[in-house]
Amino acid sequence: QVHVIESGGGLVQDGGSLRLSCAASGRTFGTSAIAWFRQAPGKEREFVVAISRSGRTTDYDDFAKGRFAISRDNGKNTVYLQMNSLKAEETAVYYCAVRITAYDVTYRSGYEYWGQGTQVTVSS
Repeated sequence: QVHVIESGGGLVQDGGSLRLSCAASGRTFGTSAIAWFRQAPGKEREFVVAISRSGRTTDYDDFAKGRFAISRDNGKNTVYLQMNSLKAEETAVYYCAVRITAYDVTYRSGYEYWGQGTQVTVSS
C-alpha cells in the first residue's frame, strides 16, 4: 500500500505562484511514475503533468507548458509542482497520483494510488 499526501495548496491572486508537494510512502517511490491531476467544481478531473521514475522524462498538458514545472527528489520520496502565472479558472483540487512501473516513462492514466487532494484557489 502506498500512501500519498499532497500539500502546498492555498489562496493566491491571479498571476501568482504556488508550489505543491506530493509525498509518498513506501519503497516503491523510486519505481513509480507520478502525476498531477486537477478537478474544478462541476468539471471532470483532468491531467496536468507527469514525471517518470528517474525524473528524466516529463509530460505536460498544453495549458501547463511554460507555466508549470514538475520535479522529483527520490531521496525524499517527494514530487514538486511549481505553478506560475495562475489563472482564476485554475481554481481546483489538485491531486497527486502514483503508478508503479518497470519502465522509465510517463503515463496519463492507470494510476493506482491517489492522495486526498489539496485545494488551490486563485482569486481574480
